[in-house]
Amino acid sequence: MTLTIVSLLPSLQNTNGDAENAAVLATRARWGGHDARVVPVERADDLPARVDAVILGSGSDGSLETSRTRLLEVHDALRRWGTEGVPILAVGTGWELLSWGIERPDGSTVEGLGIVAGRAVAREGRVAGDLVVKAGGGLGLLVGFENHARDYIGAEASPLGRVHAGSGNGRGSGQEGLRMGDVIGTHLHGPVLAKNPSLADAILERMCARAGSTYRPGEQAAVVDRYAEAARAAQLRAAGVAASVGT
Repeated sequence: MTLTIVSLLPSLQNTNGDAENAAVLATRARWGGHDARVVPVERADDLPARVDAVILGSGSDGSLETSRTRLLEVHDALRRWGTEGVPILAVGTGWELLSWGIERPDGSTVEGLGIVAGRAVAREGRVAGDLVVKAGGGLGLLVGFENHARDYIGAEASPLGRVHAGSGNGRGSGQEGLRMGDVIGTHLHGPVLAKNPSLADAILERMCARAGSTYRPGEQAAVVDRYAEAARAAQLRAAGVAASVGT
């Protein structure tokens, strides 16, 4: 059996390299002894018969309408994946497009697909910089950078975690991201799965469990994770967050 990871709209939704989260999953799966492939999906006709995980990266505001139109083609599939427990990771505007809607600074709006609760609303000024989040479920501290001009409100779901540095969802919530079952939305760029192996492995465990298998990180993952940990430690120091916060 081959694990199939769908990368949605990589030509439009990869501004911060977030579409490469799909490559991280596939590579770590192979290191763990599983066959895995990444399938780029630009239109509904590109969808494979089997889907084990979905990655939707972030794009520019200039591509919002085009991305929304393309995503509407796979709307029913997205809803089905969400209810069937297929892991979906959506980052930045990809997450916002799955929400109820997006409010632009000029007051115009882009209607979302309504896959997850909440909406993105304009804020005063863009926030950009280190983002450190303490996540539950044994994930510990997640690090990355945020770069967005909107806050996220009305999530009505569990956040991905609590903010220890940065803005996250904003509006004084102290929260970052959204988690509805196996659907995760986040502002964390990096790509987030390369910087946070614990989150990548949690998604892989879920993927393999659904496929009737088990996942354990391979030896090569342990080698690479040491580099990731060094990068994470440097970012935590820069953000003024003690690593012990995550324990």
